[in-house]
Amino acid sequence: MARRKSKVKQEEEFIQGVMSLAALGSLGVTYILTKSLQASIIVCVLVVAVVIAILISRKMKHEERLKKSGISDIDKMEGIQFEQYLGYLFRGQGYKTEVTKAAGDYGADLILQKDGKKIVVQAKRYSKNVGIKAVQEAQASIAHYGAVEAWVVSNSDYTTAAYELAKSNRVKLINRETLIEMILAMNPGSAPTPKAVIAEVPVDEMTCPKCGNKLVLRNSARGQFYGCSSFPKCRHIKPVKVS
Repeated sequence: MARRKSKVKQEEEFIQGVMSLAALGSLGVTYILTKSLQASIIVCVLVVAVVIAILISRKMKHEERLKKSGISDIDKMEGIQFEQYLGYLFRGQGYKTEVTKAAGDYGADLILQKDGKKIVVQAKRYSKNVGIKAVQEAQASIAHYGAVEAWVVSNSDYTTAAYELAKSNRVKLINRETLIEMILAMNPGSAPTPKAVIAEVPVDEMTCPKCGNKLVLRNSARGQFYGCSSFPKCRHIKPVKVS
């Protein structure tokens, strides 16, 4: 099934179309007014130069926006790191956030609570488009956790089938562009940067040294810490580094 074009790609194609129309339009209008092919070509070249300058400016702003969001660092994350980062991100938005254990998570990597509303989240740090399986798993986790809806969050995009299935299953899909918007809308300092999370959560350090299970981010009256997912069987904890 064909993939959906990203908003950025659609805008690029639109601008290219506008540039072509502007060039042809300026060529035709100038020739009609001046009856001079040379003048028409000069005006056409000037119009194309202006459009190219606009495109370069837009591209520079887009690249600066991506750099500010840290999305390139998110692309380098392992799945565990992405889950932890989303925990910080949603917590900065006022959600009470719990990162679930790796085994037996029943389709939810995070559980969000706010204003009496529970939301289950599945995190997908992918290099390709996410398919319908993620939507199915997220939807199935709604009943298990007693949530009102489910979200799938990815640094990538989703297949057309995934978008269509999500519409009828109370599943919200947050794609790369929406994730970037969420990050940029955050108040500075309300969540660590993606690079800081990568440094703080080395993959080899996210395994409990006592029992080998996954360490998950937890909350307590004294603040956040990493605790063993097999608690209370294993009570190993690891402090959260403050950057």
